[in-house]
Amino acid sequence: MTSITPVPASMPVPTPTPELRAHALQLLLMPDTQAKAAALTRHATDTLPVDCGLHLSEPAGVPGRPPLPQLVHPSALATRAVGSTQGHASLIHALTHIEANAINLALDIVWRFADLPEAFYRDWFAVAQEEAQHFELLQGHLRSLGHSYGDFPAHDGLWDMAARTRSDVLARLALVPRTLEARGLDVTPAIRQKLVSVGDKAGAKHLDIILRDEIGHVATGNRWYNWLCEQRALDPIASYTTLAHEHAAPALKGPFNLKARRAAGFTTDELSALCGTPLAVN
Repeated sequence: MTSITPVPASMPVPTPTPELRAHALQLLLMPDTQAKAAALTRHATDTLPVDCGLHLSEPAGVPGRPPLPQLVHPSALATRAVGSTQGHASLIHALTHIEANAINLALDIVWRFADLPEAFYRDWFAVAQEEAQHFELLQGHLRSLGHSYGDFPAHDGLWDMAARTRSDVLARLALVPRTLEARGLDVTPAIRQKLVSVGDKAGAKHLDIILRDEIGHVATGNRWYNWLCEQRALDPIASYTTLAHEHAAPALKGPFNLKARRAAGFTTDELSALCGTPLAVN
């Protein structure tokens, strides 16, 4: 197996390796999220060749992270009213943290799982690039509120599920893009309304961009999940139930953004199972 050396915090943005999956791991190891995002958005590395059969050994330091934000249990996070200055900033910070995690999740699926079609790796690298754009949008907005990424504590739920699914790409696809990230489709409209209620039109506009892109990201998860189920001769709905149970995925509760979920490729049968009631075919 090929190994990658961890990237020290003081090291500048790494020069692209001549292979996309190894480069994704290089980027993942970068501890500076802003530099990581900049490397993804400002350098056209998506044209690098892909070695689908490359098996990389996992180095120490995955994922690379800055010393802040402090990561705590979700129950330890303070709840502040969005109408307060601190509450408004902490909400934008939480969204920024989600995008920081999303960058790492997309890069991780590119390097970690070998022997998949080239299009799989290019799709997820493109997702990483869009997540980096989202991070930069929200980080810039957070700065306009007098704060920076790292100023508030955050939780590690997204990466925790990535760690639980590190040995099976089907589980990763089922429980990260199709579960945790799809949850973002459900909650974003309400968050957007909160921002509008305090006059944050710029933040609401950013969320419009993010929701549009996230529908595409969840669709990428759906497409490759269904492809892999077909390759393994598995029923997608039954397999999802099994994987969610095996990996202790959180139970999803409504309301659900059915319009966005349909746009992201969830079938009527899947949405009926999610809602616990038969839905009309749209």
